[in-house]
Parts: sequence; C-alpha cells; structure tokens
Amino acid sequence: MKRFSGIFFGVIFAGLFSLATAQVSQAQEPFYKGKQIRIIVGLSTGGGYDRAARLLARYMGKYIPGNPDLLVQNMPGAGSVTAANYVWGVAKPDGLTLLAPHNNVYLSQLSDQKEVQFDLPKFQWIGSLENDDMMLFGRADAPFKSVGDIIRSKEPPKCGSTSVGSSDYVMSKILDETIGAKVTHVTGYPGSSEIAIALERGEVACMGLTISTFYGREPFLTWLKTKFVRFLAQSGRKRSPRVADAPTIYELMDEYKTSATKRRVAEAMLQGGEWARALMAPPGTPADRVAILRAAYEKAAKDPELIAEAKKLRIDVAAMRGEQLQATAKEVMTQPPEVIEQIKKLFAQ
Repeated sequence: MKRFSGIFFGVIFAGLFSLATAQVSQAQEPFYKGKQIRIIVGLSTGGGYDRAARLLARYMGKYIPGNPDLLVQNMPGAGSVTAANYVWGVAKPDGLTLLAPHNNVYLSQLSDQKEVQFDLPKFQWIGSLENDDMMLFGRADAPFKSVGDIIRSKEPPKCGSTSVGSSDYVMSKILDETIGAKVTHVTGYPGSSEIAIALERGEVACMGLTISTFYGREPFLTWLKTKFVRFLAQSGRKRSPRVADAPTIYELMDEYKTSATKRRVAEAMLQGGEWARALMAPPGTPADRVAILRAAYEKAAKDPELIAEAKKLRIDVAAMRGEQLQATAKEVMTQPPEVIEQIKKLFAQ
C-alpha cells in the first residue's frame, strides 16, 4: 500500500512539475514568435514611401525576438489620411500593425481637414528613415521656366497631387502664400507613380516630390537624362547639390520680402522633412512592444546590409529615434493660434 501511495504521489508531482514547466516555457515564449507585422503604407506601390517600408520590412524582423514576418500593405487615399485613420481607429493596438504615412500628413490635422480622425502626437512613434526636403518641378517644354514666370503668368499651371499633404500641394501653397506664385491643383492621384504618368501625358504641367524619391527611381532618372523636367524650387534652408539650380523657399522669401508672419507659417508647413519615411504604432500599444519595435528599428537602420541595399536604391539613410520623433511631433503640432488659422485658410478646399 505504501509503495502504491508513493507511486501515485510521484506521478501527481511529475504531472504538476511538467505543467508548471510548460507554463513557464509558454510565459517566456516571445510575443512575436509565429506572428506577422503589417506595415500600412499610405501611398501606392512603387513610390519612395513604399520602397522605404519594404526595405525596413526585409530587416526589422531579425532584430525582433521571435523573428516575425513583416508584410507591407498599401492603403493610398487622401494623402495618407485613409491609412492613418485605419491604424488609429480600426487596427488593434497589439504591436502587429504599423503606419508608414506621407511625412506631410500632419498638415491635414493642423489644417483641420474633416476626414482626419487621428491625433498624430498620440501615435507611438517607432522611428524614421530619412531627413528629406521637397521640391517642385515642371515639364521643360511648359511655358513657365521659373517661379517668377508662374507669378507673372495669367493662367496658373496645373500641378498633380495626391491630396492636401502631398509635396506638390505643400510646396505650391507655401509659394502662393509667401510670394504669390499660384498653381491649380489636380488632386486625387494614388501616388507619385500615377502623377508622373499624368505629367508625361500632359494632363498636368508640374508636380512635387521629395528629392530622394526623385533621385531614387524611374521614370525620374530617365527624365534627368532626357532633360524632360526643370526644377523650380526646393524646401530646404540650403540648396541640395542635387537640385543646385533651383532656389530654396527661404531664398525666394528673401527676394520677395515675405513678412515675418508668413515666414512662420511657411516654417510650420516645412517640418515634415525632419521625419520622412516614419513608422508609428497605434495609441494604446503595450509599452514593452513599443520598446521592442523601437530597438529593432534602430538596429535595422544600422544594419550594414540594409545600408548597402539602401545605397543601391538611392535611399539616403538618416535615421531618427522614436523617442525623439515623439517629442518633435508634439512640438510641431503645438503652433500659435494665428499660424494654425492661416494654415487652415491655405488648405481649405
């Protein structure tokens, strides 16, 4: 009887020990093991934002415990507002969905666009890959050869845009407000690839892009060789060597003696270049998962293989940390009332 009792209790103990061990093992299992992370890109395939997101997707997973797969999903619409609304209000805040919007999506919120359902500083910022400036350019055979020609033109040229946050829209609105250069916006294109086709067909005469996107892919590289387009203006404080012939907005404001108030509005509208190709997670994402994603992003951005591939893709990596972006977003979205009111007027549709 004693022997039976010993065997019985031994079996029970072994079973309990195995169960406890399994529970501990399960508790130590990385959250991301066997899972998939979606990166929702707010523009169409083939553009600069899509290419940057796919580049990160190829490297971030190996720095996340559990080595999840990363999948890029394009959700173009309203200059990335559609994608931002989805990640804000529909996607679960579980660390499995990230947003890669146009860097100017903050202007849709600042200008109080009715479609906006998100509050940008409340996203969990993971990191950004580039620090990029915008530029405006037009067909070389267009009747305008400079921004001065646009100012003097009786009929404003047509420029293609995705929405109010696109590079063209922002650049041209700033030029209109600060020096009186007016254009007619043709909006609704899914991304830069579609606008480029429209420019080639003559449906529009001008468009805007970030400089790195223009120098990173076709058809723009061919356009350079064939001199199909002419650069008109750029957004940086200093001229980019790549766009050396085009004046900066700051040079133009000096030339046309723009007032101090309008300069402040222009500076507020140019902040997006500091966080080009950003990644962010929904508000409410668990802090430990945000920390994992930020750490993985930082390591991926320094990965020699990513940097080598980025060079081939003509992507200039200038990464910013998520914590820094979080603080910058809050600062950018806190503008004086008079600046916000002026931005609202400029973006009124």
